[in-house]
Amino acid sequence: MKFKKTLLTSLTLVFALSLAACGNNNNNSSNSGSSPSGSAPAAEAVSGSVLAVGSSALQPLAQGVADTFMTLDAYKKVSVTIQAGGSGTGLSQVSDGQADIGNSDIFAEEKLDADKAAELVDHKVAVVAMAAVANKDAGVDNLTKQQLVDIFTGKVTNWKDVGGADEKITIVNRPSSSGTRATFEKFALGTKTEDLQGSIQEDSSGTVKKLVAETPGAIGYLALSYLDDSIVALKYEGVEPTADNVTTNAYPVWAYEHMYTKGDAKPASQAYIDYILSDEVQNGEVVTQGFVPVSAMKVERDAAGTVTQK
Repeated sequence: MKFKKTLLTSLTLVFALSLAACGNNNNNSSNSGSSPSGSAPAAEAVSGSVLAVGSSALQPLAQGVADTFMTLDAYKKVSVTIQAGGSGTGLSQVSDGQADIGNSDIFAEEKLDADKAAELVDHKVAVVAMAAVANKDAGVDNLTKQQLVDIFTGKVTNWKDVGGADEKITIVNRPSSSGTRATFEKFALGTKTEDLQGSIQEDSSGTVKKLVAETPGAIGYLALSYLDDSIVALKYEGVEPTADNVTTNAYPVWAYEHMYTKGDAKPASQAYIDYILSDEVQNGEVVTQGFVPVSAMKVERDAAGTVTQK
């Protein structure tokens, strides 16, 4: 009888311990974020602030993605601030540690000293194309490379000399720190230009668009993401500035959109960059905002401008 009581007590204790173990396992499973259906765990929560500075061409995409990113459950404790100012500003600020991310339309080695450029990590998040744009009353929809050079160097000052209206040409330019200007000069003009007397210089692509739309005879250049029917996007050597033409380099005025970090990105910055590079964003907002996913490109281009087939 004593043996039976001892056995019963032991079995009861084992059963109780088994129940406790099951309870602990269930709690651990719940805390890990696993679901009963076996779906992947949710993204690990990240917190902190991210300051991204630089390219105004990239600003609309960077801001739109940031707005969505900060609403996601895993990133609600992350604050992302996007500022323009030009690619040169973005590169110098990330290099000096004043910004977490430097947004740039140009490679770092095109703007910074070699030792400073070597400290930065390049994250190519999209491809941007630049188009020459004109006021609607200019009377043209296509310019050759030489005609563009003649306009931006002051040799041609009236639209009638390139087949347009009898209207004085007003150049709306970007400052020398602008990656948009560097890309346009390098791949559309093939030469750097001086700021001509009477031209207008603006830091913001949005302001350039407004001025070109409202100023009779105005010409400027903008990323495709800024184009709409308030201005005329000019063909280049008869080729339209479209995403399809960019992917093959048939339209050659394009550049990578870079997000540079100084060394490895901190967790909040890396999470934001990873989200931009996700299929959801690359096949969604990147395309709808007028950019080209890097994966869609059929060619590659290096910092020297050399293009090779993928």
